[in-house]
Amino acid sequence: MNLRIYRYELIVGISLFVMLIAFFYKNTQISSQAEQLFAMQQEIREFKEIIALKRIWGDKGLSKKTDKLKSIVPQPKVTWSKKGKKLTARYKDLSAKELNRLMTKMTSLAVQITELDIARSGENYNVECKCKW
Repeated sequence: MNLRIYRYELIVGISLFVMLIAFFYKNTQISSQAEQLFAMQQEIREFKEIIALKRIWGDKGLSKKTDKLKSIVPQPKVTWSKKGKKLTARYKDLSAKELNRLMTKMTSLAVQITELDIARSGENYNVECKCKW
């Protein structure tokens, strides 16, 4: 078999094959760059969210806002213990309305509730809550 006769056809075939390989290589590079860009944007969003949460939890006024939980219900119903950035509060004999006000206020604060125990005794409720920020 004489390759000289088919020399130009071989050159065209090899160049088409090289172009096909280059095309697939370029596509994989572009898709991997797009995936990396998407992953980077996702990480940036997560970092921004972490920074925003640190600002909220590091707020010096948050400690004063948690003190409002003490004044929502009458003083004899509250046992209060606050040490540093940790709060332990026990509420006894709360009505449904008082419990609703307390839960609304507690969930609107930027604190991490580590323990929440609500027990019903008759028509009244007993609440034990541990929070940190």
